[in-house]
Amino acid sequence: MNTNNQPYECGNVQPRWMTRRDMLKSVSAGFGWLAFQGLSAQLAAAENRHPLAPKAPHFPARAKRVIFLAMQGAPACQDTFDYKPKLTADSGKPGPGKAGNKLFGSPFQFAQHGQSGQWISELFPNVAKHADELCLIRGMHTDIPNHPQAFVQMHTGSAQFIRPSMGAWTLYGLGTENENLPGFVTIAPPVQFGAQNYGSAFLPAVYQGTRLGEQRGDGGTAAIANLRNSSLTPAAQRQQLDLVQAMNRDLLANKAGNREVEGVIESYELAFRMQTEVPKVMDLSTESAATLKLYGIGEGASNTFGRQCLMARRFAAAGVRYIEVCHAGWDQHQGLTAKLRQNCAATDQPIAGLLADLKAHGLLDDTLVIWGGEFGRTPDGRKPDGRDHNAKGYTMWMAGGGARGGLSYGATDDYGSKAVENPVHIHDLHATVLAMLGLDHEKLTFRYAGRDFRLTDVHGKVVKAVMA
Repeated sequence: MNTNNQPYECGNVQPRWMTRRDMLKSVSAGFGWLAFQGLSAQLAAAENRHPLAPKAPHFPARAKRVIFLAMQGAPACQDTFDYKPKLTADSGKPGPGKAGNKLFGSPFQFAQHGQSGQWISELFPNVAKHADELCLIRGMHTDIPNHPQAFVQMHTGSAQFIRPSMGAWTLYGLGTENENLPGFVTIAPPVQFGAQNYGSAFLPAVYQGTRLGEQRGDGGTAAIANLRNSSLTPAAQRQQLDLVQAMNRDLLANKAGNREVEGVIESYELAFRMQTEVPKVMDLSTESAATLKLYGIGEGASNTFGRQCLMARRFAAAGVRYIEVCHAGWDQHQGLTAKLRQNCAATDQPIAGLLADLKAHGLLDDTLVIWGGEFGRTPDGRKPDGRDHNAKGYTMWMAGGGARGGLSYGATDDYGSKAVENPVHIHDLHATVLAMLGLDHEKLTFRYAGRDFRLTDVHGKVVKAVMA
């Protein structure tokens, strides 16, 4: 790499001198900054020439890919997937939290669903139809009941340090199945917690997630800015790229084995291919009216998240290894009854549609779908009709990809305030997800700063009971 900002000259090309800065500026204009987004982060990749090539797992995998439905803000499990009749019976009595807090019984009805008899709230009538495919983990717990730290820990395993995200570790361990698409995509992530949640930290940058849009409030966008070049035709871009790549290969010939230069070459080629492939995957116009209806697209509250879930299925079918879809706005300290209804109205049909569509396409068996937030909520609150933060007990669920459907694993106490039976820490969940992907969390390591790091640090145990 020309680190001194000296001019380049290339073979038989008409002498047109450009500095490294000018060259990068020209290329970035030609590729709409794609080469500088997460989707072409190979600029800094130095592992090998094809770091995203498919890799064999440590042992036979149950799942080939992950779709993580991240409910940012912490859903109230007592009102969704953790039925607490005693909490309802004792509603209004002093709660176990701060002085003055009163127990708040769920305002929503629960019923048993499926042959497994899973207790699920009326707020999720469509998801409840898939009760026998859900593995409810009702004894989840984490370390800190504060959104920024807990959300980052849910994604990276650490609330204190910058560490690679679970998606990055997955891509590092398995590679991707489609060389024309990013291996890790995050759709509408929350802006307030930054790129750390889908970053690669000390792993090569090629493993970080590609951000599609961003989450603001209850809505979210799902698009890549400047994906199409308004100045150059594809043919002209190809000519421009050929010129730049010729210079890069000349440089590589003089510095044989330079992985940074190899990474730049691969980065630009991937960015060019993505300009064709990514719009195809994101284009929902080819889907039938029945499929759109299945996801609740065009039906008001569920339209935005429905489009994102359908996009997730399309990325999964196209070979993307790890896909995250985020929905924000679950932090309900007050006004829970109305706000939680809104959240569930926006997500219930899309999630059920995703499960049904994956199954119809033969993808659910090897796609692990995960639903949940960064922690849970208290059985009482400081204000009426609300719940506060609670890291001691909450619910997440999994479906497909080797998860044991129809199982309710673990339990919180009678009020849902803390895990009391088969508790599962976030490190345990990470270890289990990796195991379903065929990866041993103790062997999936990367040496950095003098020691081997892993997603679970020095913690985590695989919860074999939730695996089919």
